[in-house]
Amino acid sequence: MKAKVYGIDGSVTDEISLPSVFEEEFRPDIIRKAVNAMRANRRQKYGVEETAGKKHPVESWGPGRGVSRVPRLTQGRRAAFMPGTVGGRAAHPPKPEKEWGKKINKKEMKLAKRSALATVAVEEFVRKRGHVFEEGVSLPLVVESEFERIDKTKKMIETMKKIGVYADIERAKNGKHIRAGKGKMRGRKYKTPKSLLIVVKDKEKVKKAAGNLTGVDIITPDEMNVEHLAPGGDAGRLTLFSVDAIKSMEGEA
Repeated sequence: MKAKVYGIDGSVTDEISLPSVFEEEFRPDIIRKAVNAMRANRRQKYGVEETAGKKHPVESWGPGRGVSRVPRLTQGRRAAFMPGTVGGRAAHPPKPEKEWGKKINKKEMKLAKRSALATVAVEEFVRKRGHVFEEGVSLPLVVESEFERIDKTKKMIETMKKIGVYADIERAKNGKHIRAGKGKMRGRKYKTPKSLLIVVKDKEKVKKAAGNLTGVDIITPDEMNVEHLAPGGDAGRLTLFSVDAIKSMEGEA
């Protein structure tokens, strides 16, 4: 399997043989399972304070008074402590000992990564995921090594426009919206769509140039995982590789 190599001026300069991993079978079930496991294993355990709702001095009046035998305040008659009472404990509160994580076999996780990587080379999957790029752009998108030396955002934007993928970053920028629900009050007010994934061997300069572009992630081949390639479990992310990154992926398992 071969791919065209684009120069930073947008022209096709060469052709490169892709690693065999790009021919892996598409397994949406394994990809989804792997992403769900990664998300679950990141969850932070939480629970209520052990004594919450139990700090009132209470005692039960017992039978014979014609009232319910719930705990009542010792300095009054109001019911307390029990679920359903003002200031009482919760009936079935979240408990910090609950295990949120999910197990997945190592071989399944590797298969998910290979399968997700193969889908970035299929235009049908990439467009179905909602990414926007010019007609005629060859996938997977491979650019010459000079790309890794771009350290200015203005130059990076010009290069992306010439290659034909900058429209996807604008799509992500226009798609930023306020989150529905209580997450707005918890430090995550906005949701931002994912756009271009940039895979380079040396990301120091590229991160400086593209780190502030909306929805863009910059990683090295060693850092790549299934969640980078299939955010949310949906395979087919628009991905740009440098030639050096492709060469370092030879023998990818």
